[in-house]
Amino acid sequence: MRTQRQVVDYALQRKALLAEVHSGRVGTMDVCDANPYLLRAAKFHGAPSDVTCPVCRKEPLTRVSWVYGDELKHASGSARAPEELARMAALFTEFTVYVVEVCRTCGWNHLVQSYVLGTGGLDTHKPRRRTAAE
Repeated sequence: MRTQRQVVDYALQRKALLAEVHSGRVGTMDVCDANPYLLRAAKFHGAPSDVTCPVCRKEPLTRVSWVYGDELKHASGSARAPEELARMAALFTEFTVYVVEVCRTCGWNHLVQSYVLGTGGLDTHKPRRRTAAE
């Protein structure tokens, strides 16, 4: 996406948590705790990924994008499909997107990435006005 900026990747956190789970120091019940709202959002607004669930290994993970921003008003805190994000990026000045991966079978979920979208980051420099000195 053209206006995507301030990207934060949570891959190292994810890797560390999965190492804890696979070593037995953290139980699967502690990490497979997706709430029903997240599971519904995955079903209706999620985008399938190529990554298989690292906990149950039964199905591909679904990525859900949550949007937050003052300018969004009542839409802030809601899940949005990728197509909607592109439209919103052209309409609003700035909002933050949090991408969560979720397994609809076992309930594994983890924050994958966050970034800022909107027209506020576009290069819209106006030409300088000429002065009498030029």
